[in-house]
Amino acid sequence: MPVLNVYDIEKTKIAELELSDLVFGAEVNEHILYEVVKMQLASRRQGGGSTKGRSDVRGGGKKPWRQKGTGRARSGTSRSPLWRGGGIVFGPKPRDFSYKVPKKVRKAALKSALSMKVREDRLIILRDFPMDEIKTKRFQEVLDRFELGKTLFVLDERNTILEKSSKNIKDVKMMRSEGINVYDLLKYDNLVLLEPSVKKIEGVLLS
Repeated sequence: MPVLNVYDIEKTKIAELELSDLVFGAEVNEHILYEVVKMQLASRRQGGGSTKGRSDVRGGGKKPWRQKGTGRARSGTSRSPLWRGGGIVFGPKPRDFSYKVPKKVRKAALKSALSMKVREDRLIILRDFPMDEIKTKRFQEVLDRFELGKTLFVLDERNTILEKSSKNIKDVKMMRSEGINVYDLLKYDNLVLLEPSVKKIEGVLLS
């Protein structure tokens, strides 16, 4: 069972915390990580290319000329794909690229990603992060103290002061425990959990 130190923002060890072996000590399955990240990226694709077919183009209700006797080829509508301003044949339409993988697989991928952070010694647990006012400089000082670069912070509840203090710092992202996902865990080098969020994450992944 992994045991990690719990720090305050001054980088002083104040306690130790036993983590669930099933969540933070699981076997790392790279294939499952790949499948879940691929699903997340596919769900973000917009697929927004769109064209109008002959039935979508405005106008063209009147037959351009009579069927016979003019010497020209017969024509039923000026919105034909053969005409300028007509519809597009087999043009792209908006499509949904998203798909789902089983819930059990998504949970297994999260366990793998969290366990990877523990094994690589890139997981830090803070008792809390007290800030009375929005202050980017003070937030940066804590990052420097822990020598953190590209970092994902996971909070147990909404904290407007903390979220706004970190907003202008490059390569730092704040999210609440219910939004934790495999893509962001792998994208950011370091993971910082506020102590209350640990139990929330374990509760969801062990249910």
